Amino acid sequence: MPIILGANTLSTGVYEVANSCRFDDGDSAFLSKTFSTDGTSHDIGTVSVWLKRGELAAEQGIFTAGSSNRHFIRFESGDTLTFRAVTDSFHVQTTQVFRDPSAWYHIVASVDTTQSTSSNRAKLYVNGVEQTYSTASYPNQNYDLLMNSTSDTGKFFVANQTYNSPSVTFDGYLTEVVFINNSALDQTSFGEFDEDTPFIWKPKNVSGLTFGTNGFYLDFENASSLGADVSGESHNFTVNNLTSLD
Repeated sequence: MPIILGANTLSTGVYEVANSCRFDDGDSAFLSKTFSTDGTSHDIGTVSVWLKRGELAAEQGIFTAGSSNRHFIRFESGDTLTFRAVTDSFHVQTTQVFRDPSAWYHIVASVDTTQSTSSNRAKLYVNGVEQTYSTASYPNQNYDLLMNSTSDTGKFFVANQTYNSPSVTFDGYLTEVVFINNSALDQTSFGEFDEDTPFIWKPKNVSGLTFGTNGFYLDFENASSLGADVSGESHNFTVNNLTSLD
């Protein structure tokens, strides 16, 4: 993975993200966590992450819940973005491609399967813009999300998409990794357009959000504990093939 100068700080003028974590897929680096209790709701949740890509034209796992029937967010080999389930019909994949390794991308996946309108049950936002899809197979109404359940081992992975071996790991930088249990939030809870330069999307301070029973917030500010959850819920992640140098 190339070293990108200045990649460790995401400066926004008002709220500055001081640290990120570097994941090298050659090292099979990722974070993992097993939950022993279900979240408050099986139907509603939100994932938010800021990232900078270190490799293009390759499958890159960003966020995964579950094992054999896992739900995951990843970049595809064609550089589109996918949010899907492995064995169920749920699958949305963006029309847009993301091929700028110098750019920070902000990704939000917002899910509420209680919605009566199918297209409102799963949404992807990138840099403040709701995405359009080349594939759009929405989850059934009241579909249970593995990110809120222990029914399929209760495992969570950050920067990895494969439960039994780290073969689809992310390569690049991640920061401000957030999971909200029991709330389907849109992009404005995590970022905003700059007042002076309206096309620039910048992060907000998310420390005041309600993260929920199985929610977490990884800010990577503690180099000696890269999996530390600072949400207040104490859901610390296990570090795999990472050191404080990352």
